[in-house]
Amino acid sequence: MPTKIAAMILAGGKGTRLKELTKKTAKPAVIYGGKYRIIDFPLSNCANSGITKVGVLTQYESSELNAYIGNGEKWGLNGVHCLTSVLTPKQTESGSNWYAGTADAIYQNLDWLDEVEPEYVLILSGDHIYSCTYDEMLELAEERKADCVIAVCEVPMEEASRFGIMAVDQEDSITEFAEKPKEPKSNLASMGIYIFNYKTLRAELSADAKNKESAHDFGKNIIPKMLSEGKKMVAYRYKGYWKDVGTVASLHQANMDLLLSTEGNLYTVRGHNKIYSEDTYSAPQFIGPEAHVSDCLINQGAKILGSLHHCVVSGEVVVEEGAFCENSVIMTGAKIHRGAQVYDAIVGPGADVPAGMTVNGERKEIALYTEKEDE
Repeated sequence: MPTKIAAMILAGGKGTRLKELTKKTAKPAVIYGGKYRIIDFPLSNCANSGITKVGVLTQYESSELNAYIGNGEKWGLNGVHCLTSVLTPKQTESGSNWYAGTADAIYQNLDWLDEVEPEYVLILSGDHIYSCTYDEMLELAEERKADCVIAVCEVPMEEASRFGIMAVDQEDSITEFAEKPKEPKSNLASMGIYIFNYKTLRAELSADAKNKESAHDFGKNIIPKMLSEGKKMVAYRYKGYWKDVGTVASLHQANMDLLLSTEGNLYTVRGHNKIYSEDTYSAPQFIGPEAHVSDCLINQGAKILGSLHHCVVSGEVVVEEGAFCENSVIMTGAKIHRGAQVYDAIVGPGADVPAGMTVNGERKEIALYTEKEDE
């Protein structure tokens, strides 16, 4: 049966700037906020928006991510009227044809979209932290009869060169678009969230696939070409928390933002929307009699016997007596031994900080510690 809108989540990037955290794990499967994985956010947003047809496009180090997504049951995206599909690069007669770019990834899965028969296609990144529904964005696409609607937010001018930047007229119709410009003309940044009319998108992707000079990328090729062709493209102004967690520092900051008591906190702006995730069925957290904990998020299964200040702590973490952690993210299963000190750091899953060690005592930048006991 035809459907109003289908979602395609791009979850295949290498994520090399997250260093050891993505050495054997796809970036969307990285732990965030003590209990979530990054992919929980776009999938939960789709579920909260009533979008029932979702394709997740995976590629690099995808085994753990594919297993985690499964059939979409964690987000209620399975069942008679729901469909969640993990879409990997196609195997052809000439061999494995890896996704050449974001546009090529969608192009390789046009057969899946054809079966779903959507009127609109929502394209999302699998590595952004935000909580919303896409209802208003779809309404804008329908009201304006747009070929494409792009979600945008204002960023500091000094950071604008990291994003796709656009100019708009008084009606928020997009007039210019530049991918990561050296000298940006505005601070209106693309969030990598697009709603396309599917017929338009299909034609554009098919034409792009034939262009050997193309990088097969939405920001570099598809969007600029559509603008040059006079397609109707509209900006949707997003108001709420949103974070691109592509670096160790930005992932750390996104975790620290959870401790804010202001409107910049993801928890304070998400309203009634729930973020669904995997329940590990761990034991309750335990805070020891000599422990000292202030301004922290601590997940189930954590055993805290030492001291923590301004930290985000995942499940199954152990902080022994006399250990101290400050302004840090302690991921699942990590162990901070007696007398160890951790400052301004991300301690990776299963990492082991030996007794008496100091991690990042100089505190010049955010550190990443991933050493394990058997290494």
